[in-house]
Amino acid sequence: MDTTQISVRPVVGDGRLLQGKVAIITGASRGIGAAAARVFAAAGAAVVLAARAESDLRQVAKEITAVGGTALAVPAYVSDPDAAERLVATAVEAFGHLDAAFNNAGQGHMPTPLADLALGDFDTVLRVNARGVFLMMRHQIRAMLTTGGAIVNMSSTAGLAGAPGMSAYTAAKHAVIGLTQTAALDYGKQGIRVNAIAPGPILTHNLAGADISARARIANHLPLARLGSSEEVAATAAWLCSDQASFISGATIPIDGGKLAGAAAL
Repeated sequence: MDTTQISVRPVVGDGRLLQGKVAIITGASRGIGAAAARVFAAAGAAVVLAARAESDLRQVAKEITAVGGTALAVPAYVSDPDAAERLVATAVEAFGHLDAAFNNAGQGHMPTPLADLALGDFDTVLRVNARGVFLMMRHQIRAMLTTGGAIVNMSSTAGLAGAPGMSAYTAAKHAVIGLTQTAALDYGKQGIRVNAIAPGPILTHNLAGADISARARIANHLPLARLGSSEEVAATAAWLCSDQASFISGATIPIDGGKLAGAAAL
C-alpha cells in the first residue's frame, strides 16, 4: 500500500465551529488554501478568498456556494499594500465585520545553495511570504481592534529549523513566526489572537507531481510514515480560528507527522 496517498478528511466540528464568523483566506486558489476555503465554509464561516489566479479562485468560490456556503472571490496580490488594504476593506464592506484570517499565500524557490541564490529570487520569496503576511496582518488587525478576532499565519517546519538549499524560504518562514509572536504580544489585550502553523511534507500539487517512490522516501523519514493532507492543515487553521482555541496565542503548531521530533526508526 502506498501510505503517502492515504485520504484523510478530518471532521471539523459539526458545521457550527465557525458559525457566523467572517474569514479571509489568502492563497485560496489551490492546495492548502483551497482546502481551507472549503473547510472554513463547511464549518459555517463566510469566506473571502484571495489569490492571484483569478479563474481558479472563482472556481473554488463557485464550488462552495454550490453546496450552500458563502464565498466571495477577491483577486489580490498580498504583497501589494493597496491590494491588501482593499481585500480587508472588501470583506468588511460585504459582511460588516472580520473575525478570522488565514494568511496562507506564499512562494518558494528551487533548492539552491545560499551563495548561488539570485538576489531577485531572495527578494521575491521574502516579499510574498514575509512582507505579504505583515501587510495582511496590519489591515486585518485594524479591522479587529474593536471586536477581537483570530489570525493564523502560514509558516513551515522550515520556519523552525533549517532546510538545505532553501535559504530565502527558510528566512521568510522564520520571519513569519517572529511576526506572529510579536503581533500576539501587541494585541492580546484587544482580544486578537495570532498563531502560526508549520506544515511538514504535505501532499499538495508539488508533491503530487513526484513519482510514488520519491513520495515514499519522504514519508519513510516521518514517524507517521505518510504524507499529510491539505485538509489536515486546513482543519488545524480552522480550529485555531475558532472559540475552541480561545486561550492559544503566539503559538506555532507543527503539522508534520512527527518530523521535528527526530528521525523515525528504520
